[in-house]
Parts: sequence; structure tokens; C-alpha cells
Amino acid sequence: QTTRMLSSRSVATLARVGLRRSSALARPAHGGLLARVQAQASPALAVTQQRRWLAAAFLDDADVTDRVLGCLKSFQKVDPTKVTASSHFMNDLGLDSLDAVEVVMSFEDEFAIEIPDADAEKIASAADAIKYILQHPHAK
Repeated sequence: QTTRMLSSRSVATLARVGLRRSSALARPAHGGLLARVQAQASPALAVTQQRRWLAAAFLDDADVTDRVLGCLKSFQKVDPTKVTASSHFMNDLGLDSLDAVEVVMSFEDEFAIEIPDADAEKIASAADAIKYILQHPHAK
């Protein structure tokens, strides 16, 4: 019983200290140490954090579209008035293959992702970029 009391006291202390989440310890969906401690201290908090973690995995369609179009409109060689969600980089915006590579790199910077060369070659329009980014698990 003493061990159990000490354990409960330790859990309460850790919860009060408010340990910062670290990627190695606190992945609620994966049952990390911090997630288990928080679940014991406050089950409602653990459920809320799991929901937030899972919700953060997906970006809003409208937000991704706006950000992709913003990247295209801010590109020097693009006429911002010609940019739409279906604009083709070469046919509609007049970009060459090197420009298209630079545009894809701007998407990588904007969404904090790395797009492999094989995938980057398939992104030829704003719609392609939007679809790819929405499906990317690490896009922010």
C-alpha cells in the first residue's frame, strides 16, 4: 500500500510539474510514458490530448489551398492574376522545368516537408500540389 501511495503521489507531482512534451516520451496515440502518467492523473486530459494529436495530423483543405496559391502568387515569374487552384505550372503560368522545381521547393518550405524527387516530378499544377500536401502525413 505504501508503494501504491507513493506511486499516486508521484503521478500527482509529475502532473503538477507539467512536464513538457517531448517527441520521444509523449505520443498519446502510441502510449508514451508521459501519456500514461497524465492518463492516471487525469483521464479527461489524456483523451483531450489524444484528440488534439490526431486532429493535428490533418490540414484543412481551404488552408492548404490558400497557402499553395500564396506560394505561387509570390513567385517572381508568375502573374498573380493567373493563379487558380487548377493552374498548370507550364501551360497556364508559363514556368519552365527549373521554375517548377523552385515552386515545389517553396511548398516544401511552406509546409515543412520534404518532397522526394520522384514525387516532385509528378507535381505539375496547383491541384497536384494541394492533393499531395493534403495526403502528406507530416505537412504542417
